[in-house]
Amino acid sequence: MNIGLIAHDSKKVLIQNFCIAYRGILSKHHLFATNTTGRLIEEVTGLSINKQLSGHLGGVQQIAAQIEQNQIDLMFFLRDPLHPKSHEPDVKNVFRLCDTYNVPLATNLATAEMLIKSLDRGELEWREMYR
Repeated sequence: MNIGLIAHDSKKVLIQNFCIAYRGILSKHHLFATNTTGRLIEEVTGLSINKQLSGHLGGVQQIAAQIEQNQIDLMFFLRDPLHPKSHEPDVKNVFRLCDTYNVPLATNLATAEMLIKSLDRGELEWREMYR
């Protein structure tokens, strides 16, 4: 599966720790991330990440385009809802596209844990029918 990874600045350490904890599961899949998030995850996990531009420089838009082209099967976007970003319309577009194209989306750690465990159990294989 192709997995998207994005985290706002205040959630970077959280996504790093999440990826450390679930490195074994994530290593079986193709990972895509915005530049800074991807670099930070690579540094602590050794996972291979296909990095886009930084989020505020168009990386969120690049991930959104991948969702729209059915190239992302699962999305982890750990966001900070208390501090909106200047590129908030791009962020909301990712959510809209995940809803439109039935891409499971986690925006917080609780949902991310549920989805990664579902992925490990093979419960997301239904995404294959979309390709």
